[in-house]
Amino acid sequence: MAALDPDCEALLDGAPCGLMETDAKGVFLRVNKPFCAWLGYDKADLVGKKRLQELLTMGARIFHQTHWAPLLEMQGSISELKLDVRHRDGSSVPMVLNVVRHGQGPGHTQEVAAFVAHDRDKYEQELLLSRKRLEAHVAEVERLQAETKDRALFAEQMIGIVSHDLRNPLSAVHTGIQVLYRHAPTDNQMRVLSRMAQSVERANRMVADLLDFTVARVGKGIAINTRRVDLHEVVAQSVAELALAFPERTLRHETLGDGECSVDPDRLSQLVGNLVANAVAYGDASREVSVKTSVLGPSIQISVHNWGPGIPHHVLSSLFQPMVRGTVAGSGRSVGLGLFIILEIARAHGGTVNVESSDDRGTTFLVAIPVQQ
Repeated sequence: MAALDPDCEALLDGAPCGLMETDAKGVFLRVNKPFCAWLGYDKADLVGKKRLQELLTMGARIFHQTHWAPLLEMQGSISELKLDVRHRDGSSVPMVLNVVRHGQGPGHTQEVAAFVAHDRDKYEQELLLSRKRLEAHVAEVERLQAETKDRALFAEQMIGIVSHDLRNPLSAVHTGIQVLYRHAPTDNQMRVLSRMAQSVERANRMVADLLDFTVARVGKGIAINTRRVDLHEVVAQSVAELALAFPERTLRHETLGDGECSVDPDRLSQLVGNLVANAVAYGDASREVSVKTSVLGPSIQISVHNWGPGIPHHVLSSLFQPMVRGTVAGSGRSVGLGLFIILEIARAHGGTVNVESSDDRGTTFLVAIPVQQ
């Protein structure tokens, strides 16, 4: 091995990286000062005495045998090898190595450039830790989503079961009220029976809403049975029945155009009942509730208007969500299931529901259904 002139030796020792040359077996032929200083050796400790493999950790030695040597044999050079090299005191120093092979057969040599990679190693460790944290967060979110989905499904199933089973006792109470009506009750008894009948009717409506909610949430949607009817007559009958249920409020029905259309009259009666009940509960008790129906051009329209405080803007975005609660002027507005059922009935007819609300103009719910569904 020819000796280097002093200038070349000084140039190598002043390089900002570790430089070395080894024979085919890995024995050091030359090595510069930076590499020696990083590992706590003198040149005399390495040149002609140690192999590069001896300075590698066990994992790095295995990598040298399984990847380094075969790759160098096939392609003549290797870039960006990150390995742990052992310091003289036994600690590990992470390094990035670039290797070039010169010559063939047992007489070839290898030139190696090495860079200490403490910062890179720290960055990679932080990146790996961040990835593990992210994976843990994703797994936790997926677990919570699955748990929420299971709870929602269980709740919907329970609602369906409970609401279905409530119908039998309610029917028995309703039948008992009808029997008592036939036995000439006194005025006081008549008032009690009337309140009981109204409570049973209200409970039946709740049960119907719960069943519709369950069916809609499991993906089947609310079923409708359309037929040719007069919209004005259907809504007029509903308003008349609602007037009996809310005798203290003034309900007004207005019509426009011919009322003939193809809809499900029972579902529309349910829709009007929910809208009017909502208007009565949260509107100005001293002013009327107006219901308007029209069949003009391509659209069937039903609107219900009430005076009173407007619905806050932040509530409007979730107004038709099931079991969502908001407040209107401290009234404790409860969206519950009523508006959700209204929207599902409109959607089943291919229609939409819109709401406009302000303190000076009151609140109007407008249901629009296409004539040709």
